Order: sequence, then structure tokens, then C-alpha cells
Amino acid sequence: MRYSRLTQRIAGETAAAWDIHYQAQALRREGREIFLLSVGDPDFDTPKAIVDAAVSSLRRGDTHYSDVRGSLALRQAIARRTGPEVSVEQVMVLAGAQCALYAVCQCLFGPGDEVIVAEPMYVTYHGVFGACGARPVQVAVSPEHGFRLDPRAVAQAITPRTRGLLLNTPHNPTGCAISPQDMLQLAQLCRDHDLWLVCDQVYSGLLYDGEAVAPAQLPGMRERCVIIDSVSKSHAMSGWRVGWVVGPPALTTHLTNLAMTMLFGLPEFVMQGACVALEHDLLAVQQMRKAYRERRDLVCKALADCPGVRAHRPAGGMFVMLDIRETGLSAQAFAQRLLIEEGVSLLPGDAFGPSAAGHVRMGLVLAAEQLQMVCGRIGACARRILAEQAGSDIDGKAEDCRVEHEAYQ
Repeated sequence: MRYSRLTQRIAGETAAAWDIHYQAQALRREGREIFLLSVGDPDFDTPKAIVDAAVSSLRRGDTHYSDVRGSLALRQAIARRTGPEVSVEQVMVLAGAQCALYAVCQCLFGPGDEVIVAEPMYVTYHGVFGACGARPVQVAVSPEHGFRLDPRAVAQAITPRTRGLLLNTPHNPTGCAISPQDMLQLAQLCRDHDLWLVCDQVYSGLLYDGEAVAPAQLPGMRERCVIIDSVSKSHAMSGWRVGWVVGPPALTTHLTNLAMTMLFGLPEFVMQGACVALEHDLLAVQQMRKAYRERRDLVCKALADCPGVRAHRPAGGMFVMLDIRETGLSAQAFAQRLLIEEGVSLLPGDAFGPSAAGHVRMGLVLAAEQLQMVCGRIGACARRILAEQAGSDIDGKAEDCRVEHEAYQ
């Protein structure tokens, strides 16, 4: 039987990115002690007040069709959270930020359109662009410059086919956050070249350093800026699948039509829980944010003097990128050895793009005591690799001396 070409486009170049994570899960099922830090799933429970709201909604019988756009109460909460001039007509609720990104790209971009995005980029972006037929124009960001997206490099990447700029800030996998100064320049490029600015802000609630940026509030950006956000990371609600889009009313109309063909609305009881998440400054959420920041600081401190490993201090998010180039191994080889020898699962950085080669992504998804232990295991693995290389160098030099001696004789 034949399948459509869409099936090939959505597979993308990174379909095997999660292989080491699946391998780690298999080892855990076999009974091995495995520390899973290869996926960004919060280890916290959803705050009780949110769960209680959803349970109460279920008991009230809120199990029927809901508004395809999202409940009015939730859209009002999102509008208030986003900005003072945002109306409910600008808000569309979808099943998580991933679904929101897919739907937005379907409505904004078509075959042959170019969309500029920082590289490395989150692995599902490949499939999203492939689905709508757009071509990602990847602008490399380097570890030597803190993975900063340079507006000048973006300007050089713009062509007559460019339709949009997709930003992810704080960035996955690097944790770099776009500064207000850089955002001003990027917004100016969008205005000058009539581009859409799509901002994936799922980690905006986990910003530790720098200032938060509201690109839609910049001059001339309201009609061309699209914000994608969710409660998955900030409120430990990854399994609830609640995300949203804030953009021009015409876009939300198109998104509504698309959702009619796919989702037909989220469960009302799920949206009741999301309302509590957005309308209340929950202590549990504050504690989670504080814990992530402390975990970041712990990892960076624990690996500060580790031979062969350098931690890039992220400005936000729930990951730390580790530079392991001094070990001489590829990211894949290092991650494989770390998993087999130490029971620690990290994601190879080059799964996100060539600029992250020689790096592994470490999720801050374990308690502080376990993270301290994991850092020790990472250090032990790196030192063992360096010792093996040093031994090989000594053996190689000894062999060279023997050959020279025999030749002299």
C-alpha cells in the first residue's frame, strides 16, 4: 500500500534523536538504575489546586464538547497574562505548544516559503516545517558566543522567499535568552521585510537571568507577532496538553477552522485546571521555579572544575548544555558510554544541529541530591576517557621510539 508524501516530510532528519532515551528506558525496565535526564518532562507533580479544579469540573459533569477556540474563562486568563491590550479574539487554545506550533505553521507558511530559525533547534521543528512544505533557513549560533542569535546573521539570511522568523526563548536546548536589545533589532527586521515573528515561549516562566521580552508590544509588531506558550513546563502539566496561540484575530479564525478538522476543542475539565494555573500565583509554582534555578547553579558549580567537561550556564529553561569536546569523543559516543558505564541518560547535542556537536543536553529533572550524584558520574566517565586517551598517547610514543630504535640498529 502507498502512503502520502507527507509521511516522509514529517519524519524529518531527526527521527532518531530520541534513540538513546528509548535505550535508557529499556535498560530501566530490565532493572538497571538509570538516571533519565534526556527528556524535558518536569519531575514535579502538578500543584494540588490545579488538580482539584479539574476533578471538581469532572464531578460537575463537564465532559461534553467545549468551545473549539478554548473556554472563554481560559482565553480571558491567557489574554490577561499576555498583556493589557490583548483581547480574547486574539487567543486560541490548543493541545499543547507542539500542537500550537504545528497549527500556526500550517496557517502561515506554505511550500517553498523560507523560515529563519536558530540552529541548533528543537528536534520537532524539522517535522513541523516538513508538514507545511516550508524550508527552515538555519542560522548557526556558537557555544563560543554563548549560543546567542546575532541579528546581523539573521539579516544576512533573509531572501525574497523569507516569510517568517521563528524564535525560541529561552532556547531549547541551550537555555540562551534573547535580550531586549536583540529583540528590538529582530523586530525591526520583521517590519522591514514584512515577516511573521513566531515566538515559542514555553520556557518563559523559567527565566533566571536577564529581562523578559514582550515582542508583540513593540512598535508595529502586533499585527505580525505570534506568541506560542503553555503550562507544561512552568506548572508541571506536560501531560495535560494545554497550550495556546496569541496573534492577530484573523489568524485565530484560521486556527479555529483548522482545529475543527482535528481537535474539536479541549476537555473542559482540563481547561478548568489551566484557569487555576494562570489565575493564581501558586506557591508550588514559585517553589518549582526556585528549585530549577538552584539545580542549574548546582550543576554548573559541581562541573566547574571537571576535566573534559564544561557547563554552559543557561539564562533560563530546564536544561544545561555540557561541552565534552575535550574528551575527544563525539556527543553520541560520550552519551553512549555514559549510559552504559554510569547509568546516566543525556541527549547528544548534535541531534539539535551541527552547532551543538560535541555537546550533550542535561535535563534538570531530578532532585538536587540525585543531580549531585549524576555530576559525579559524568565526571568519573570523562576522567576515565581522558585517562584512556593519555594511556594511548604514551603507548603510541613508546611504539614510535621502539620502531626508531630498531631502524637505527
